[in-house]
Amino acid sequence: MTSFVLPLQCTSLMKKGHHDITLKVEGMTCTHCAATVAKSIERAGGADVDVNFATGEANFIVLDAASIEGIKEEIGKHGYKTEDSHYLHKGDDDSQEGMSRLEKRFYFTLFFTIPLFSHMFLPSVEVLQNPVVQLILCLPVLFVGLIHFGKSAFNALKNGNFHMDVLIFTGFNAAFAYSLAGTIMYWGTAEVHNFLFYETCATIITLVLMGNVLEHVSVRQTTSAISELSEIRAKKARKVVEGSEAETTIEIDYEQIKAGDVLLVNTGDKIPVDGKIIWGEATVDESMITGESIPIDKMLQEELIGGTILIKGSIRMKATGVGEETILSKIIELVKRAQQNKPDIQKLGDKVSAIFVPSVLLISAATFLVSYFGFHIPFEKAIMSAIAVLVISCPCAMGLATPTAVIAGIGRAAKKGILIKGGGTLEEFAKIQTIVFDKTGTLTTGKFKIEAIAPMDGYRKEEIMNLLLSLEQHSSHPIARSIFEELKNVATTIPLTEATEEKGVGIIGKLESGDEVRLGSANILRGQKPEGAHSLYMTMNDQLIATIDIGDEIKENAKQMVQSMKNMGIKTILLSGDTAANCKTVADELGIEEIHSGQLPDQKLQKITELSAQGFTAMVGDGINDAPALSQASVGISLGNATQVAIESAQVVLLKSRDLTVINHALQISKHTYLTIKQNLFWAFAYNVVAIPIAAMGMLNPMVGALAMAFSDVIVIGNSIRLKTKQIKSI
Repeated sequence: MTSFVLPLQCTSLMKKGHHDITLKVEGMTCTHCAATVAKSIERAGGADVDVNFATGEANFIVLDAASIEGIKEEIGKHGYKTEDSHYLHKGDDDSQEGMSRLEKRFYFTLFFTIPLFSHMFLPSVEVLQNPVVQLILCLPVLFVGLIHFGKSAFNALKNGNFHMDVLIFTGFNAAFAYSLAGTIMYWGTAEVHNFLFYETCATIITLVLMGNVLEHVSVRQTTSAISELSEIRAKKARKVVEGSEAETTIEIDYEQIKAGDVLLVNTGDKIPVDGKIIWGEATVDESMITGESIPIDKMLQEELIGGTILIKGSIRMKATGVGEETILSKIIELVKRAQQNKPDIQKLGDKVSAIFVPSVLLISAATFLVSYFGFHIPFEKAIMSAIAVLVISCPCAMGLATPTAVIAGIGRAAKKGILIKGGGTLEEFAKIQTIVFDKTGTLTTGKFKIEAIAPMDGYRKEEIMNLLLSLEQHSSHPIARSIFEELKNVATTIPLTEATEEKGVGIIGKLESGDEVRLGSANILRGQKPEGAHSLYMTMNDQLIATIDIGDEIKENAKQMVQSMKNMGIKTILLSGDTAANCKTVADELGIEEIHSGQLPDQKLQKITELSAQGFTAMVGDGINDAPALSQASVGISLGNATQVAIESAQVVLLKSRDLTVINHALQISKHTYLTIKQNLFWAFAYNVVAIPIAAMGMLNPMVGALAMAFSDVIVIGNSIRLKTKQIKSI
């Protein structure tokens, strides 16, 4: 059975006297929006602020719950709408019916922009050539633009921030002001048409809104892993209610389940929350949580995981973990927190984005001044070139390049049962040069098997096996339990009059004949020195009658995983506290050439420190003694059935702990995510480096610039979405 526990610190930021708050923020479309919201929260008294524009959530801590309304108000000043939210208590945004406010605004502006834009292609339609008609068609679009971009741009400038809305707002207002001035100054003359750019104003607004809609839909696809994980949980549950005469069951919503409630679950039902069986038996499919495909039989008092499926049986369970305390909730929270973590490569994009908008405003102003005064280009063409610079530039593409790829990569990994704690982990994992493995429980199953039995003094192997079975059934030691399970169907128990276990020595049993048989380490030999070192020794009346060699079973596909690492040029090392002989046996079978045996926790830590100083190093472990090394490694990898301390110390948690090839899959996802980030940043930088000079030279119409700007974002996000479905080959 696979047990799985998530670190609690991944699920709560609650501190003494503090309140951990999650707000849903509507209207964020890029990292600039997220930065604006974060600064607003900090100004209003929030701390430990994390804002994720992709999931539309802001997480922070406040001292006084009453200050939340002030924070909402401060965020609202920048044009963003807020509401209390949590994925496990409220429906996902994607499930809401009807069009979003953004989509409604886009279609409204499109209705007026199409006839206004078409006047350039329909010169014979006189009504469309009328300046007043063009002004009337432009005003509704301008009004939407002022509402959608104006408030955000004004507050950004007021607080010393610059983002995309500032550029867009400046661009379409310049086009409108120039057109309105020309209409008034040259009204009634043929020259008036040389000054009319109402269609430019309207088209910029409409195309940018269209880009925002496409961007919103695309970003929503990169975050689908969270909504898909949320869908795993049951929507309803049957609660057992004790009445005065008889018990009854009532159907309740997921949100109404409380700790201590008794729930009825039948064949085919989803287990609503975490709990324990208090009546009945069942077979449960836990694959969607643990990654283990084999159904697990559950008995009385055994634990259940919410969201898993009862495929056979009928049980009553007592709810122990509900709401945010369920394992599924903790997985979702871990994925959400991980998606907010920034890799180092994003720092470059962030630095450029921070100075990008002011630079573009200066370039736009310089374009107009140089064109008009330096090269004596007509005023209308000079101002159109300046506007084109504003609308062609795209800081959003740089801001979206990294987070969308990180979100898609972490989401894909989560659906494969790989929990990666942040974008920084993805980047470091993609660069690893050395991977270090613990042995017991990591490369091996922790289930021991008999490798050799060597009888002595005329005893037969069958007799030794019978004695082994008879003695080991009285021990709870892991080795004893493994031997008992291996022999119970092939050997026969011999009656013992008594059996006692001495810790650190072994088991002592007395046969009905009065003979004393002992099984244990070399300590039971009382001075005898057998040839060679063996795992167990058996004596009869203090005379050695057999030696037994025990081996730890190597996990399925462990050899394939090690070989794949070597094929990629990654050095593999075995680092274990076990004996040199046992380590060599496992290393030889798996093809690991470097071995460090008999290592204590501080020695493991020292070795990982040395390796990390030489290059990026990953450590795979599962025990408490591995925790310091997991923390020290560039990337610590823990198994889902590991100890709580090991999971908390690691940056990657593998839910599917039996199949080690998921390590290779996690590495491939990390490499492809890192590649996607580099591709996105290259496109974003290259686009702006090429497009801005073209616009400054007057070779680009502002409307074409707005369209190109909108689709540059979509291209970057589309490349990230491709990461969700692209074929990733395991070497």
